[in-house]
Amino acid sequence: MSLALEAEGLVAGYGSAVVLDGVSFAVPAGGTLAVLGRNGVGKTTLLATLMGFTTLRRGRIRLGGTAVEAVAPFRRNRLGLGYVPQEREIFASLSVEENLSVAARPKGWAAAAVFELFPGLRARRRNAGNQLSGGEQQMLAIGRALVGAPEVLLLDEPMEGLAPIVVDALYDALAAIRDRSGPTVILVEQKADLALRFAERAIVLDRGRIVHEGPCEALRADAALQSTLLGMGGLAPGAAAPGHGTPGHDGQGEPA
Repeated sequence: MSLALEAEGLVAGYGSAVVLDGVSFAVPAGGTLAVLGRNGVGKTTLLATLMGFTTLRRGRIRLGGTAVEAVAPFRRNRLGLGYVPQEREIFASLSVEENLSVAARPKGWAAAAVFELFPGLRARRRNAGNQLSGGEQQMLAIGRALVGAPEVLLLDEPMEGLAPIVVDALYDALAAIRDRSGPTVILVEQKADLALRFAERAIVLDRGRIVHEGPCEALRADAALQSTLLGMGGLAPGAAAPGHGTPGHDGQGEPA
């Protein structure tokens, strides 16, 4: 089984601050991985590190077997690493169609396929990015990544701040991407129930380290383990009590 992405011993952060401390995992081609954990444990930093946006002190990153840890972010994208950040970062002054066209690459999704996946965008295709709702902007951000022909798609909390009906529609769209033999998907998501339904395997981060790795089905079925790992009604062993976080890992210095 070929591996789409491998991370080995990642130690990374921002400037002198270390957020990830020895993170290792691998995702097979066509696989799905959920990245879970409380706020501030390093989930966003992990995706940013895979893209090359942090200070990498140690570790290796291989994309389809090619080492990319020393490769610039835009070149990682050209090698097949797609990224949808929390902030979406669509071009506000460009239309929906223009946002898609500037990111399009050979072998990427056609705009028509994106509009089929997100029908609401078709009617808004000539609207500027800043004229879209939050849900529409999120759909556009995902569509823009898809037209870029990603082999591996990184999604950072795509459901955040969206109305429940939009969350349902977006989940269905992501499941459609998964089920049509699309890219390998690594999903960071605070809504653990959705992430565990979506992905095959999960890793749970705590204070920049992986504290659990395994099948989503098993974690989803174990409410006590979810409580221990994700803080739903309890604290993980060694974790600080609410209001007494460790500096740099208290949810305020590093996004979820």
